[in-house]
Amino acid sequence: MKLNLTKNYVVNNILTMAHRNLLKTLHNPDNLSDVIIQPVIFTLLFGYLFGGVIAGSVHAYLPMLVSGILVQSILNAASGSGQQLREDINEGIFDRFKTLPISPIAPLAGQLVGDMFRLLISGIMTLATSFLMGWRPSVNIPTLVIVMLLAIFIGWSISWIFALVGLMVKNAELIGSLSMIIILVMTFLSNAFIPTNTLPRFLQSLVRINPVSLTITAIRTILRTGNWSNNATLVLISGVIIIMVFMPLTLFVYQQRS
Repeated sequence: MKLNLTKNYVVNNILTMAHRNLLKTLHNPDNLSDVIIQPVIFTLLFGYLFGGVIAGSVHAYLPMLVSGILVQSILNAASGSGQQLREDINEGIFDRFKTLPISPIAPLAGQLVGDMFRLLISGIMTLATSFLMGWRPSVNIPTLVIVMLLAIFIGWSISWIFALVGLMVKNAELIGSLSMIIILVMTFLSNAFIPTNTLPRFLQSLVRINPVSLTITAIRTILRTGNWSNNATLVLISGVIIIMVFMPLTLFVYQQRS
């Protein structure tokens, strides 16, 4: 059966798969936790647990916490991409997709497009929880949108790395566990939650070269000053480089197994 591979047809296939991805997230407790529950829990936990110790009060700590939790939440949501892909492959769902009259790239592209919405939901949950705790941004709404888009972009670029891992590693639980460990290590070994000048010198060196620290610093600067910074440009460039490297690799591996 010859497929109708017009542009509109392919786009409709991808959007349908993206919708399926979102529905799967909403109906799967583990995936739902990554996107909705974890941002709320971590914001409340770190805010009330560390606020008084680090900044003297929760309200004074929130300006530092928001950017760190936002990036952590976005990365947690991005890590689910690989696990969801592998679950679909292991359950034979991708083999069923091959028998359908749809674009061959739609299952993978739909997963990655759906990730954008998952990242958006995770970011909104973080900011909404912070607002309910008393955080009030000093910038206007358009600037907040820019911050959100920057965080989503870097998270989406990293989704391609997790998607590649999902295509190559056969154990979905292993992918989830390794992703969580990596994200937690990179987040805690950054400037997300504490002033780094209190760390030992060798740890300060690791924090400075941590790309998570660069992203958090860029977002924190925009939220504080309302201006785009050089760090934000570096984050943007880093995301583009990640996409240029890992998108072709992911597509190649996907086409090989197809």
